[in-house]
Amino acid sequence: MLTQYMIVSALLIAIGATGVMIRRNFMIVLMSLEVMINGAGLLLIAMSYYVGNVSGQVMFLFVAAVAASETAVGLAIAVMMYKRKKSVDINDFSILRK
Repeated sequence: MLTQYMIVSALLIAIGATGVMIRRNFMIVLMSLEVMINGAGLLLIAMSYYVGNVSGQVMFLFVAAVAASETAVGLAIAVMMYKRKKSVDINDFSILRK
């Protein structure tokens, strides 16, 4: 049973990493990062259940809170990017240095 959770978690992380590397749209990259975080969270929860310790589940709560704040900051950056350049293409992020 644990092996199935590990396989699904690895697939989620691989799909997310592929999305981060291939896509140029900032919103898609943020969604791919969330898929990767959810894959890691699934593994934390599955291992926590397998070992019989609650610490993995508590750790995932902290990871989920950090992921939510990271998404909020990323969305704020995307909105400001769209206001300036009318695009959310990652290649246009060099204007944020000015």
